[in-house]
Amino acid sequence: MAITIDEIKKLKELTGVGLTDAKAALTEAEGDFDKALAAMRKKGLTKAEKRGEREAREGLVDSYVHSGRIGVVVEVNCETDFVARTDDFKTLVHDVAMHISATSPEYITIGDVPAELRDRKAAEFKEKVVAEGKPADMADKIVEGQIKKHFAEKTLVEQPFIKNPDITVDEYLKQHISKLGENIVVRQMSRIELGVSI
Repeated sequence: MAITIDEIKKLKELTGVGLTDAKAALTEAEGDFDKALAAMRKKGLTKAEKRGEREAREGLVDSYVHSGRIGVVVEVNCETDFVARTDDFKTLVHDVAMHISATSPEYITIGDVPAELRDRKAAEFKEKVVAEGKPADMADKIVEGQIKKHFAEKTLVEQPFIKNPDITVDEYLKQHISKLGENIVVRQMSRIELGVSI
């Protein structure tokens, strides 16, 4: 199957790799664009995970106000001031602020959920599962799944991204880590809503 320059450019744009890598991926996938894209994203996510170990202390603080009723302030960090000043990074930070405005997450990552709250919820779910008569060996697995689902809905990086619900916020961040070549971390967030007290 013939590979066009437009397909190479499109793959480069979507994944943030060089033209040579994009062409090689398409050649390897025998011209199947979707297969090449999936392979490049997988490679990009692997690189992004490695970059996740590097320290990120530069970045931006951005705000988003929705209809004068909801306000969000978010700090997103990267490794260098150079990347922090790019349009791609600014757009990312603004998108994260807009997402927080729309979905009102309580935590940034699952690790931010207090252990006592997790334990309390696990006990509630276990009581319910046992009352439903589920076998004891299955109960723990069911409870673990329910805990993960319950807190994923309240956790920023686990939520489906509002601009593309096919990916999570974490995957959106990893796409930018791959594209920009630096570790990116949502450090802190604050959301206020008119008439709603904390």
